[in-house]
Amino acid sequence: MVFSSLNFLFQFLPAALLLYAIAPKKLKNTVLFATSLVFYAWGEPVYIFLMVFSTFFDYVNGLLIEKYRHRKAVARAVFIFSIIGNIAILGFFKYAEFIADNLNQLLDTELHVADLPLPIGISFYTFQTMSYCIDVYLGKVSAQRNVITFGTYVMMFPQLVAGPIVKYADVASQLVSRKVTLDKFGEGAELFIRGLAKKVLLANNIGMLWTSVKSTPPEDVTMLAAWLGIIAFTFQIYFDFSGYSDMARGLGKMFGFDFKLNFNYPYTSKSVTEFWRRWHISLGSWFREYVYIPLGGNRRGLGNQLRNLLIVWLLTGLWHGASWNFVLWGIYFGLLVTTEKLFLLNWLQRLPRLVAHLYTMLAVVVGWVVFEFVQLSSVWEFLGTMFNVTAELADRQALYDLSTNALLLVLCAVFATPLPSRIIAWLQVKWRLGGIIVTPAFYALALVLATAYLVDETYNPFLYFRF
Repeated sequence: MVFSSLNFLFQFLPAALLLYAIAPKKLKNTVLFATSLVFYAWGEPVYIFLMVFSTFFDYVNGLLIEKYRHRKAVARAVFIFSIIGNIAILGFFKYAEFIADNLNQLLDTELHVADLPLPIGISFYTFQTMSYCIDVYLGKVSAQRNVITFGTYVMMFPQLVAGPIVKYADVASQLVSRKVTLDKFGEGAELFIRGLAKKVLLANNIGMLWTSVKSTPPEDVTMLAAWLGIIAFTFQIYFDFSGYSDMARGLGKMFGFDFKLNFNYPYTSKSVTEFWRRWHISLGSWFREYVYIPLGGNRRGLGNQLRNLLIVWLLTGLWHGASWNFVLWGIYFGLLVTTEKLFLLNWLQRLPRLVAHLYTMLAVVVGWVVFEFVQLSSVWEFLGTMFNVTAELADRQALYDLSTNALLLVLCAVFATPLPSRIIAWLQVKWRLGGIIVTPAFYALALVLATAYLVDETYNPFLYFRF
């Protein structure tokens, strides 16, 4: 089940909110835990047992680490067992087939791995349980003794299948005590509707342009079509994922939780380094805290710092998927970030903002080509069409796609900036009537339009489910 579905909007969510509202304070975590199980089982009835096992596995590991804290060798052994266990689970379901295929090609073997579908959300909830055990081992948090409370943290449906990645330390106190006020609920509802509109009205519609270009035989794709298509994908993946993150944060507020911001207008960045501070913030902070800093961060000289950055980016690429294009994608951005660290960032800061922004967006758009095409041959072919000045510039189909999608592309560009939010904030603060009437009317209209689209939905993918 996805948030942008009629079943979720008009069946599951109202029922979950009602049960949560009428439940006594002591049972609210139980209600949220139970409804989260139902939510996950709706789409993954088999893999729910895997998620329950993963949850219980690290619940017990956390208790054992804390119990034997004074016996460092035992605590360390449990900690290592926890890390190995989590990586083994994630590795089997996400990377085993990739490893086997590459070994078969390299060694001429015939290794076979069952072709199992990837459990939804496994990359997200595995990272959450791993960070919990790491923090307990380091003494940053105390082990959670209530299994339902811990299960609520891991399985909470607002952020279960697509993040943001929530560290236990950030919500530990909220799991024990939280309060849903009318203002907080309203803020959450607005945030949810905003994310729903981004996902349904922007991502889905602009995504159809990319789907059309991508399905065109490569030899028939003109330079204009290639640029239109990848720009459309650039907007689609942003509004798709940031919209889902907004919905997750909005739902969290509706249940009394405050999740940290996951996207901060990344397409306004003036360097690749800045872009990655604004894109998928929870993943970047996870790798920084649990990989980059333990490796030494920037404390042991420039050479080690650059090495650590490249390791983090290689792992970031692999986190997104088990194929060579994701490895290349991680290395690509790792090289850009390290180059900026060495000298390019200083140059960019001296350039006009527009030039630095154009460089950043060009780098990001090229990166999305690598990200989207699994076959590396398709990556080179598409990039060749984009930058080959001898290729056909345009055809009737490309010109038609440009004319029919021009307004949508402009709207996407505007909504990828803080401008709309600033206008809404101005209405709420500076113009009293706008705060009372216009702003709620805006959100009501967005909800109606999104619902109308979903009634006749024919295209409603969610890109990050595959991760």
